[in-house]
Amino acid sequence: MGRELTRTEKTAIRRLVSKWCANYDRDCGCLPLDCECYMFGKCWTGAYCRYFREAVLPLDPALEAALLAEGPRPDFKVCPVCGRAVAPDGRQTYCSAACAKAAHRRQQREYMRKKRG
Repeated sequence: MGRELTRTEKTAIRRLVSKWCANYDRDCGCLPLDCECYMFGKCWTGAYCRYFREAVLPLDPALEAALLAEGPRPDFKVCPVCGRAVAPDGRQTYCSAACAKAAHRRQQREYMRKKRG
């Protein structure tokens, strides 16, 4: 049996479906089923819409890892610059080199302001 989805996971699923799913229409819902999208009411991990799992979910690798992993959800850290998920790999703090560079520039700016003042 699967685990219950967190609030952030539910929000991320809704955002992905409404933005990227080719089968979703705001007026009709799910076009192949001709009803409300199944993924919007999802509360537990387990069975997913096949199109969502194969075509839409890979667009968010952190969410994909959290939903498709067996066992308990790994604790992802949040990138302090952009807010995206960072896999718990040792001392890694930022999600990308660009975020690390932006954080370093901000820290240097604050250091120089403090030094001048």
